[in-house]
Formats: sequence, C-alpha cells, structure tokens
Amino acid sequence: MRNSAFAGSFYPSDSKELLEFVSNAVSSADIDSGVATGVKSYVAPHAGYVYSGKPAACTYKLLKENAKELDTIVLVGPNHTGMGKAIAISTQDWKTPLGVVNNDVELAKVISEQDSFFSLDEAAHREEHSLEVELPFIQHVAPGTKAVFICMANQGFESSMSLATSIVVSAKQLGRRITVIASSDLNHYEPAAVAKRKDEMLFESIRKLDVDGFYRAVKESEDSACGYGPIAVSLLFARSKGAIQGEILKYSNSGDETGDYESVVSYASIAFK
Repeated sequence: MRNSAFAGSFYPSDSKELLEFVSNAVSSADIDSGVATGVKSYVAPHAGYVYSGKPAACTYKLLKENAKELDTIVLVGPNHTGMGKAIAISTQDWKTPLGVVNNDVELAKVISEQDSFFSLDEAAHREEHSLEVELPFIQHVAPGTKAVFICMANQGFESSMSLATSIVVSAKQLGRRITVIASSDLNHYEPAAVAKRKDEMLFESIRKLDVDGFYRAVKESEDSACGYGPIAVSLLFARSKGAIQGEILKYSNSGDETGDYESVVSYASIAFK
C-alpha cells in the first residue's frame, strides 16, 4: 500500500474537509456541458489545492461525465525528486483520506513489459506528489475506478512516444477501457505576463495536437512546465483514439489566490477530444 504522503500539506488530511473542498470545486467549475462529448484524455495541475484546485476541478468535472465508460485511469506525472527509475510504474494500491484507489496491476505489468526502459518501481513514487494530489478528485468523480500510476523522470520525445504507444497496445491487449490523465503544472516562478507568453507557445501546439511542435515550443520558450512529457503522452494517446484538438478549459496562476503576480506558477486544465 502506498499511503498518502502529502495529506495535510498539499490538500486537507481530514476526510470531511477534503471531500467538501473537492465536491464544491467540481460542482462550481465553469464548464460547458457540451465539451464533455468525445474527450479522450486530460491534463490537470498538481499544486496545493488552494492554488490549483479550481483549474483541476474543471478537468475532473469533465471526467465525471465520462467515468462510467472507464475501467482504468492511467495517471502519468513527472518525477520531481530524482528518486527511482526513469519510467517508474507502481503496482501498489494508493491510499488517501478518502480511501483506497485500487491499482490495475495486470495493466501496469503489461505496460511495463512493452519497453526495457520501463520499470516496476515504487521508489520514484514514495515522495512524489504529482500523482497523489489527483487522487481525491478521481475518488470523488470516478469512485471505484482502478488506476495505473506512472512517474516520468525521463520526459524526452522518444520516451513519451514509447509510453503512449505502450499504453494503447496494453489496454487493447487486455480489453481495458481507459483514459490518460497527465499531471503537470506550467511555467514556474516568473511574472504572470511572462508565464502567459511562454505557456501560450505551448498551447498553440497543444490545440493542434502537434507533439513535435509542442517539444519545440517547450525548448524555444524555455517554459518550465514540470510535466511536459506526461502532457505529450496524454496528447499522443488522444491522437491515437481519433482526437483532433486540444481545448484549454481553464488557465490560471498562483497570483490569482495570493495577489502576487511577480512570481507565479501557472496552471491549466486541458481536454483532448
């Protein structure tokens, strides 16, 4: 069992308080109901809920509309700690104050067998927050849905291509109905205007599902999005399922909560459809 490591810091440790926050955030998320149709995969931020909870809720309001069609959610996030393997796949169940998210161990193992660069590894997940903070939202909008947990230290183009392909092949082999949620924040610790300019360069390619352009934009803009590899995986998965566009559901930054726009972290909720 992978017990919660960030309850009480990134999000409330009290189950009642946590459920109240998540429920209120999702119900008040401003999303056009028509947007939910045809969504193949998602992107959600992973900062403390006071900063990124509102944009994250937009992603999960959409997921709620499609959750009944899913067997498993494949969560892909960046490795902030440097611990563990390059592409680390967990086989543990994960616990939060709202209960346990069961691991789709069979799917996790089949994905891990697709590329020698992938590893079944818990060390990368032990002190990593990028996947854990997504779980209370998932538990609220898609209760009982299993998950696969993947942490990317290597976020290069080839790694993302291989991982996306492996997820598609493995799910098809097992007959799983799945989606992918990429966990990522966007630009870090620059003025809001600078962050918006850099992030918009990424959005230009995201909207067109242009993964080559996306990687070029990350490099040329010097955007410090921490989960650009997971975003690419989600984009590629969606494209393999017939998606034709990426839609930015909500864009915000930490200054919207703190009032400090001189040094912000920016966030986006994205749907690929």
